[in-house]
Amino acid sequence: MPSLTLRPNAKINLGLLIKGKRPDGYHELETIFLPAPLHDTLILTENSNLNTPELRLQGISLQGNPQDNLCIKAWKRLKEKCPNLPAVEMELEKKIPAGAGLGGGSSDAAFVLKGLIELFSLKISDKDLLNIAVSLGADVPFFLTNRPCLATGIGEILEPIDLSLPGEIRLVLPPIFSDTRLAYQHLDYSQTHPELHLMQLVQKPYESWKSEIPNDFESSVFQRFPELQNAKENLYAAGAIYASMSGSGSALYGIFPTTV
Repeated sequence: MPSLTLRPNAKINLGLLIKGKRPDGYHELETIFLPAPLHDTLILTENSNLNTPELRLQGISLQGNPQDNLCIKAWKRLKEKCPNLPAVEMELEKKIPAGAGLGGGSSDAAFVLKGLIELFSLKISDKDLLNIAVSLGADVPFFLTNRPCLATGIGEILEPIDLSLPGEIRLVLPPIFSDTRLAYQHLDYSQTHPELHLMQLVQKPYESWKSEIPNDFESSVFQRFPELQNAKENLYAAGAIYASMSGSGSALYGIFPTTV
């Protein structure tokens, strides 16, 4: 039976600016998505004995019914556009924690879409694939391109960019689940920076990024989880050129010179 092994990667946010709240309740934002060096392992295998896909999970445990997992939802949405899509077994080893701001679930979903298209040589337009990705989550389209992108809107409007980092990314994964909805509910709008523009800020000397490039979630999330602020300070103490929380947390990262 045809099988395909994939390695869905995490992402980090280089800067995150809250631009304002929309009438529909969502927030306009501006951020730069970068691929990050942490991966799940996903194996897709056709199984002609199945009518619907099956998902087996290993590694980090996830809450909820596996049938509600984004991997299953990705197969179902693709099936609507490609009725001949066979059922598959999915084996997913989780190493990217949930509630960390690393986009692990979104990455898994995007790689399911890409993997199924490759495995079964499906014909689907880029527009239809993008619409499916957006319907699964605002971060999912990024993992289809999986290269540095400026993200606007609610995170779904992507513009690929050329960006060189001054070193290597190192992740810190505190054992804390940071709920994105709560992060938005607790936003301190007096600590947001809608007037800034990230593409201008990243052109400045790397040494200035520490004081120039904010993540607007940090103020409120650090109030709820002071240990995350301590972890960020520890990254700078260890020699990071730039350190930040990723997304709404709880993961943090530092960009370190390759010689450190």
